[in-house]
Amino acid sequence: MDITKRQQKILEIVVRDYIDLVEPISSHHIEKKYDLGVSPATIRNDMKELIEKGYLTQPHTSAGRIPTDKGYRYFVNKLLKRKRALESRDLARQMKILEKRIDNEVKFLRELTGFLAGLSSSLAYSYLSKEDLFWKEGLEETFHYPEFEDIRKIHSFLNLVKDFEERFMEEFSHDLESREVKIYIGKESPLHNDDFSILVSKYSFPGDRDGYIALLGPKRMAYDRNISLVNSLVKLLEKGYDKRK
Repeated sequence: MDITKRQQKILEIVVRDYIDLVEPISSHHIEKKYDLGVSPATIRNDMKELIEKGYLTQPHTSAGRIPTDKGYRYFVNKLLKRKRALESRDLARQMKILEKRIDNEVKFLRELTGFLAGLSSSLAYSYLSKEDLFWKEGLEETFHYPEFEDIRKIHSFLNLVKDFEERFMEEFSHDLESREVKIYIGKESPLHNDDFSILVSKYSFPGDRDGYIALLGPKRMAYDRNISLVNSLVKLLEKGYDKRK
């Protein structure tokens, strides 16, 4: 790692607080909120180094800092190493409610997509490759993110949605042989859209059919919650969740 442990801590603070507060994070903010045991000048110097190494950027001269794609990637990789999952007992209970209410698996997956969208505050997809069935839910709710106050971001996201649906199997399926969630941050996306992030995972639906779930949203999404949510749902589906049992 090319940054110190303290710089790693500062970077994680900037990512988490920028996600929560939707505003650039200053050294003054970090000094007041966190006890890092160092002077404000040291925090400023560390943030300057994080900018020089490409983890943070400063939108305006007098503003705080925000994460770059590289900064988000560092943060996400730490989350993936922890392999943290949501408490699956509550998720399982919610899915059992869906199971009792819905009499076929097509409707179940459609409802599950809405469930995923609501919990993640992102645009959610479910896809069954054998049937070539795509469901999406949560587009309107996704537009509540402050990023979409810029009309250009709305157009950019709609283009991403269109490309994702048309090119999903071509661009993503080969990357998803394992059951681990795959995260594409900004320019990492094969769809060449720098403003957003995509989370995708594969699972086996009853009957040996490949299924996929995905989340699309701004780079400033709650990665810890969404990664854990996708991993937990995949595990539940992999256990053979099937109404016909």
